[in-house]
Amino acid sequence: MAGTLFVVATPIGNLEDISARALRVLREVALIAAEDTRHTGHLLQRFGLTTRTTSFHEHSVKGKAADLVERLKSGESIALVSDAGTPTISDPGTHLVRLAREAGIKVVPVPGPSAVTAALSVSGFEAPQFAFLGFPPSKGSERRAWFDKLESLSRIIAVVGFYEAPHRVDATLAAIRRQLGDVRVVIGRELTKFHEQIEVGSLDGLTLETARGEYTILIEFGHQTESSITPRLPSTQLVVAEFGEITKNRAMTRRQAISQLSRKYGIQARELYALLEASKGSPV
Repeated sequence: MAGTLFVVATPIGNLEDISARALRVLREVALIAAEDTRHTGHLLQRFGLTTRTTSFHEHSVKGKAADLVERLKSGESIALVSDAGTPTISDPGTHLVRLAREAGIKVVPVPGPSAVTAALSVSGFEAPQFAFLGFPPSKGSERRAWFDKLESLSRIIAVVGFYEAPHRVDATLAAIRRQLGDVRVVIGRELTKFHEQIEVGSLDGLTLETARGEYTILIEFGHQTESSITPRLPSTQLVVAEFGEITKNRAMTRRQAISQLSRKYGIQARELYALLEASKGSPV
């Protein structure tokens, strides 16, 4: 009989947040697949657990996953853990879960701590729709596309959450201010740890004590501050002029320009096309 793959959430800081069920599972499985065996070793030692561990991080996922599935098929049960929080949420492990399911292995969640839901729970934000975007890309076109996606989500999602590294948090918050205005945010630093800091308010009114530790950021789109609300569509003349400028010397095709302007001003591409067509001397 095949074993079971347990996806086990572990504390994001305060070790007292681990559940009794998580401890039992970690004690009873044959093996723990850990993002960092040293980090997980401290947790196991704290609670007197002696279960064997094996490293399973982003650089070993594909090579290790097949071996772990074979062990599951042979009857061993395995616990998948990340360094902190719930595995596969911006952590390695998705590939293993997918392979296990394809092999007919039972996959069982053992829920628990998660930084993004912890921040949301104390935000006071109403979130009938909530999106989690992981980590923003660090540079280049991928980063610009990420912020474009963030702006597009602002029209359909109440709250968006993501994580950010301390050395990029200031630049990311500045980019959000440029792209979205003075939106309401939650900035959580070192959640559940000794130096925990949680700030809630308009982006312009918040000050980070220090750019250290892990950051969880939420943006509330449902209640923008007055300074964040800007006209989405200027005059037809200005739109036509902007369209002409960005297609000048074939720097961008007409289709690309319409797509960019429709995202920028929050209108359908076909509506923008019709507006340009209807204008005198339209370049379309």
